[in-house]
Amino acid sequence: MAYKQLVSTAELAAHLDRWRVFDCRHDLAKPDWGGEQYREAHIPGAMFASLDRDLSSPKNGKNGRHPLPDPQAFGEWLGRCGVKPTDQVVAYDAANGATAARLWWLLRWVGHDAVAVLDGGLAKWSAEGRPVTADIPKPQATKFRVHVRGEMAVDVHAIAKTLRQRTLLDARAPVRYRGEQEPIDPVAGRIPGALNRFNMDNVRANGQFKSADEIKADFQRVLGDRTPDEVVNYCGSGVAACHNLLAMEVAGLSGGKLYAGSWSEWIADPARPREKS
Repeated sequence: MAYKQLVSTAELAAHLDRWRVFDCRHDLAKPDWGGEQYREAHIPGAMFASLDRDLSSPKNGKNGRHPLPDPQAFGEWLGRCGVKPTDQVVAYDAANGATAARLWWLLRWVGHDAVAVLDGGLAKWSAEGRPVTADIPKPQATKFRVHVRGEMAVDVHAIAKTLRQRTLLDARAPVRYRGEQEPIDPVAGRIPGALNRFNMDNVRANGQFKSADEIKADFQRVLGDRTPDEVVNYCGSGVAACHNLLAMEVAGLSGGKLYAGSWSEWIADPARPREKS
């Protein structure tokens, strides 16, 4: 049985010696924090996945804060990490799965469906007294074959060309969506016409996902009668948007797409329209 959305800490513990695990911890304000925490302690067997280095391509000032990695380069990294076509992959972060969801989405994008996010992350794992280690694994390299699913992503040119014909869903906090505050990017606001679904509303206070029925009802209140395949998710840099895409899958609302460049790429061209409220 392949796990394709979420796995519990108990399920991971039962398969720890057979599954491929990745630690995706990251702090936007402290880019080195995730790697430092990983070297101190992580789930046994886990490899570290750097959001900036492994799950993104280099920034050029116009492509956003976390551009999608080159698919072949990403596949080569997966190969160095020992990922095989038959592997069940589990991604985790500190708690809520927001960064882990980026790796979840990327693996699906390059054709690997057996990937899930650890529900509750390392916080739940540790609270249950499960083992951690500072030992860094040395996997045997493989050749990971990439099969890009281009339909899963929408680029900035497509967004700009069909702006008013798309259902854009902004995953940022409401104050950022409304343009009242912008703690990260140099310009506040949103892409015109976008709806808002704060990705942290997908989880409870302990970082675990709400039930599928709760999430589905929440999304439907925002989207109305729009179908999931009409929805293009974005955020500040294409990370939180993956969390919304994961939540949609959990709720049975499959088919949503990602605009990875998101707000940080959109505002790089001052000619692109912006909106506040």
